[in-house]
Amino acid sequence: MSDEMEVGMASELPPGTVVGAGPYAVGNADALFAVGRRCRHLYADLAHGSIDEAGCLVCPWHGAKYNVESGRMVRGPQGIFARIPGLGTAFKALTLVLPLRRGRVAERDGTLYVE
Repeated sequence: MSDEMEVGMASELPPGTVVGAGPYAVGNADALFAVGRRCRHLYADLAHGSIDEAGCLVCPWHGAKYNVESGRMVRGPQGIFARIPGLGTAFKALTLVLPLRRGRVAERDGTLYVE
């Protein structure tokens, strides 16, 4: 298909792993997901993020958390940014209207693709 991008071998994406594939952060939170690669806060590369115990994608720069199914921020930026009144709420509200882009991950012959 012309609208799909190869991610890599399924065996190289065990649970808890996130990698980059073009404009997507593709990961395995006990289920495969693909979301837009840039954090809504300061555009950190979410492909360098982590997956927490609840299955959320965590931004590597300031700890914002995203629901990988909906693309919505479920916790705003942390650290010094958490001390700014309303900042986390504003970013969470933004992702209600503009969630992270989502793609569908498919596996064929042991290789993962995102559409």
